[in-house]
Amino acid sequence: MANDLHDKLTAFLKDLTGALGLSLTITLEDREDHTRVDLSGPGGEVLLRRKGEPLDAIQHVVNTAFRRGPAGERHFVVDCLGYRRGKEAELRQMTDYLIERARTTKEPQEIGPLNPFHRRLVHLHVAQHPDVSSESVGDAFMKTVIISARK
Repeated sequence: MANDLHDKLTAFLKDLTGALGLSLTITLEDREDHTRVDLSGPGGEVLLRRKGEPLDAIQHVVNTAFRRGPAGERHFVVDCLGYRRGKEAELRQMTDYLIERARTTKEPQEIGPLNPFHRRLVHLHVAQHPDVSSESVGDAFMKTVIISARK
C-alpha cells in the first residue's frame, strides 16, 4: 500500500518539477505522523526563493492531492535541499531559548505567528520539559504560541 502511494507521489512530483524545468531527485521517508519528501538536485534552489514560497505551494498541492487515502489522512512535508530541516532546527533552537527565558524570568514568552505544523513542533518540544507549558493563542491559520513556566 505504502509503495503504491510512494510510486504515485514520486510520479506526480517528477511531472510537477519537470513542468517547472527541474530535474530533481525525490526521496520519501515515512514517519510516525507524516511522510517527508526530500527534493534535491541542481536547480532546487529555485524552490527556496521568496522564503520558500514555491516549496510551500508544492507542499500544499501534494497535501491536497494525496492527503486522503485508503489508510486515512496523511500529512506530507516537502523539503528541498534541507531548507525545512534547517528552519525546523532554527525553530527548536529559538524554542529552547524561550523556554530558558520563561524559566528565569517567570514571564510568558511568545513565538510566532506560526503555521499549524510549526506550532506542533514547538508544542512537542516544550512537552519534553516538565517545568514549562505551551498554548496556542489566536483564531486564524497563523497563531502565536505562548511558553510559560509552570508554577
